[in-house]
Amino acid sequence: MVTALFVTFAVLLILGAPVGIALGGASAVYLVGSDIDLAVVPQFMYAGMDSFVLLCIPGFVLAGNLMNGGGITDQIVLFSNRLVGHIRGGLGLANVTGSMVFAGISGTAVAETASIGAVMIPAMRKSGYDAPFAAAVTAAASTVGPIIPPSVPMIIVGTLTGLSVGKMFMAGAVPGLLLGLGMMLTVWILARVRNYPREPWQGFGALLRASRGAFWALLMTAIILFGIVGGYFTPTEASIVSAIYAFVIGLFVYKGFKLRQLPAILLESAIGAGGLILLVGLANVFGWILTSEQIPQAIAASMLALTTNKYLIILLINILLLIVGTFMETIAALIILFPPLLAVATQVGIDPIHFATFAVLNLMIGLTTPPVGVCLFVAANIAKISLGAITKAIWPFLLCNILILFLVSYIPALSLWLPSLLFR
Repeated sequence: MVTALFVTFAVLLILGAPVGIALGGASAVYLVGSDIDLAVVPQFMYAGMDSFVLLCIPGFVLAGNLMNGGGITDQIVLFSNRLVGHIRGGLGLANVTGSMVFAGISGTAVAETASIGAVMIPAMRKSGYDAPFAAAVTAAASTVGPIIPPSVPMIIVGTLTGLSVGKMFMAGAVPGLLLGLGMMLTVWILARVRNYPREPWQGFGALLRASRGAFWALLMTAIILFGIVGGYFTPTEASIVSAIYAFVIGLFVYKGFKLRQLPAILLESAIGAGGLILLVGLANVFGWILTSEQIPQAIAASMLALTTNKYLIILLINILLLIVGTFMETIAALIILFPPLLAVATQVGIDPIHFATFAVLNLMIGLTTPPVGVCLFVAANIAKISLGAITKAIWPFLLCNILILFLVSYIPALSLWLPSLLFR
């Protein structure tokens, strides 16, 4: 029945079914064929979703939608453009900078691609950038979102393992900055080679005015981080604080939405968060089946049979997760693969927080890797180009991100220094 499980899962993915449906459908085929009582399905679904930490997800999703609906995206883009737009390839640089700022609000790559892309891709095309490049920059830069805190995937990891979400948030800060700076360097090199345009320098007065507009967004990130690190509230409480903050700022400061629009924003947030939590529940059923068949243990044993060298294990894990990330949704991949791979990592002496950081980064890169990179589809749809066109344009950014991944993987201090400094 294990073969039927994987075949059903693969067929449903190929047919275009959502990952949650593919996981649930494959699990149902296995359970029916195995004569197991189907009552285990709701039991394990509920067990997967019954976590206080998971309450972060609705809070951060709502906060992101409120800030986006409140006009924050436009303010972030304006600030980023005033800051770096005068450099060659400035709008591309502003795209990456905007994603780095927006990362402190959304926590999800797909939301970042849609929000930043809706503003930046048309602006870049109008300024003379080719559409595939504009879409590729947007998709690649969105991978910063779940690395720079807050991060929905790291919340999921904390739920699975009991690792400190606060420490994982801090562990992602330096790698996230490196990822953003690496992509900015890539944009600058390509801009010089291809002679992309740059915006005229608007002066320090314009930069100051734009920074005032973006101040409230930056303050939200600071409240989340310092609140968690300072012990004033848990990550779950931080998500609620950020949602209230986003409501007040969006309604009274930016005035980007009116009270009558609030029900629609709440509904959109509920649908988005509900989809994520349902995916967690269905993936937990799938993961239980794999565990009962001892497949994770087999993966761990196979790796350790090949080598017990820490550096080779890191290489094998990276290769596995890069491949998995090309066709499986991030949260599903984390639920299924993270626990057995964490067991392998700890056996060879890899710090769990360090492992969590490069594992999440790995799967984020998968969101922009063909053939099933979700962010590629979102960016290509906004730019009105084919998947083939954005696939050709994304490769320089993929290579850059993979280079940063290996730096983070093999230099633990990049992810462990900040948590060790702030959590004593």
